[in-house]
Amino acid sequence: MPIANIDLLLAKADALIFDCDGTLIETASLYARAWASGFALSGRDMSVDWYKARAGLSEYVLMDAFEGQHAVTLDREATVAKMRETFLHDLASLREIAVVAAIARRNHGERPMAVASGGPAAIVEPSLKATGLFGLFDTVVTLDDVGRAKPEPDLFLEAARRLGVRPERCLVFEDSLPGIEAARQAGMQAVDVAGLDIVPY
Repeated sequence: MPIANIDLLLAKADALIFDCDGTLIETASLYARAWASGFALSGRDMSVDWYKARAGLSEYVLMDAFEGQHAVTLDREATVAKMRETFLHDLASLREIAVVAAIARRNHGERPMAVASGGPAAIVEPSLKATGLFGLFDTVVTLDDVGRAKPEPDLFLEAARRLGVRPERCLVFEDSLPGIEAARQAGMQAVDVAGLDIVPY
């Protein structure tokens, strides 16, 4: 959507909430390599296309899908440890998504802002710090804090609670259908950053 229309939405919002992966930061390629490394412990290969079709899903959801497709039982602790080790080793390869990061920078100090991500804090916070975005936000909410992944609204509702802003006065930036649905369930309006289109609730 035209930037002018986003500005109209921003003018009506008291707080902004951003997803991290695929919204603020391009993480899909690094996550694909990291998950391939973790899943390889099972003796089965994971294709990049398989991951990209599921990018943005939480760790346990991805492992459920991999087990179901390959009829294996993962050592989940070892799989996650290997994935995270691989991801964190290559943080320098991460890049911000410029159009969304610019919105965050422009609004820093102007209104409360949060990150609400279905990823773990052990990856989300280092990713934000590696790209220089961490300091823009008043709070960072991850799956570790609420225990229920998108499309459940818990992440966004917790972000609004921490910011002290009513959910209906928050504007969400998201790249995934589960994330947009989570915003809708939270009573928030969402900008689909894939096309910067507004998705009404």
